[in-house]
Amino acid sequence: MLLYEATSKGVPPAEVLAAQVVEPDELTCTLVLGVAEHRVELDAAIAAQAKGWTLARMPVIDLTVMRIAGFELLARPEVPVAVVLDEAVELAKRFSTDDSGRFVNGVLSALVPMLRGAPTAG
Repeated sequence: MLLYEATSKGVPPAEVLAAQVVEPDELTCTLVLGVAEHRVELDAAIAAQAKGWTLARMPVIDLTVMRIAGFELLARPEVPVAVVLDEAVELAKRFSTDDSGRFVNGVLSALVPMLRGAPTAG
C-alpha cells in the first residue's frame, strides 16, 4: 500500500515503513517519520505562505514535496537551503503540473526564514 493511501486511512507511517517488501533506507525513514511528526506545523506554515490556495486545492504531489522539503528545512540544517529548494522544484516539475515548479519554489522560499531561521542566499 502506498504511504499516502495508508496514512490517509489511519495507518501509522512507522507501520507502513515496516511493511515494505524492501527495507527503506535511513533517509527515507527519517523523512517519512519526520514529516508525520511535524505535519500540523508544516501544513500551517505552507498554508500561510500559499496565497490564494488551500491545502485541499493543491496537487497532492506539490503538497507532499513541500512537506518533505519543509521538514528538511526545519530539522536537517546540514542540508543546504539551495539543495532542498532545487530538489523540491525538480520533483514538482517532473511529477506534477506545468506550474508546480514555480509554485513550490515560491512557497518554499517564503518558508525558509520561518523554518531555517535565515534568508536564502542569492
